[in-house]
Amino acid sequence: MQLSIIKIGGNIIDDEARLETFLEVFAAVKGKKILVHGGGKLATRVATGLGVQQQMVDGRRITDAETLKIVTMVYAGTINKNIVASLQAKGCNAMGLTGADGNAILAHKRVHPTIDYGYVGDVDVVDASLLTSLLMLDKTLVFAPITHDGNGQLLNTNADTIAQEVARALCRTFDTSLVYSFEKSGVLLNAEDDDSVIGRIDAAYYQQLKDRQVIFAGMIPKLDNAFAALNSGVGKVIIGRAEQLPQLLTGTSGTTIVHA
Repeated sequence: MQLSIIKIGGNIIDDEARLETFLEVFAAVKGKKILVHGGGKLATRVATGLGVQQQMVDGRRITDAETLKIVTMVYAGTINKNIVASLQAKGCNAMGLTGADGNAILAHKRVHPTIDYGYVGDVDVVDASLLTSLLMLDKTLVFAPITHDGNGQLLNTNADTIAQEVARALCRTFDTSLVYSFEKSGVLLNAEDDDSVIGRIDAAYYQQLKDRQVIFAGMIPKLDNAFAALNSGVGKVIIGRAEQLPQLLTGTSGTTIVHA
């Protein structure tokens, strides 16, 4: 049975018209599907408006206690529920979730030898049986990137990571495709040229691109997660433009992540 897991982020979330266009396309995707969304730019704007300074390290947000309140409000509240409501209006029976709901995604506070990421979570367990049950009830799941530690603490978790971990957990039950969709046509050789899409990337080429600093910041966790998913049994991993979702799912657009 086919399952499509699509992560949407970048400037699409911030652009009401583009988000609406994407959701029209997403709602029309056949079969079982899960949407994982980010929303970092909106969270940054809200934080700035409240005078809460933000710090990013390699595309990942340092999350202090005040920032955690903001990302929970923005991700699990405003963005998640607006997406769910829009999908309902399009005839797609969606259910919004965080990792805390139904104990869907359990995580732990990140431990790093040199950087204090604050309330950032790294995933421990995804409840595949819960998600499978909901999918078999023909619910479309919409995940906000908030998890919990089982002891009452919410954690901010990278949305690319959540998409990868959910795909990895469900690929034993479903023929799973993972798509990272955003405002670009794929992984680019030249960040200023949207036509410079790299059609296929294996691990060795990825390392070369990092060494040459062709890719950096937010693209690094996206590709790290793409390779982790592929190496864990996910059938297909593609990165590309949100509005080209049908072509991404068939592998005729975007950047395909491949084994060596």
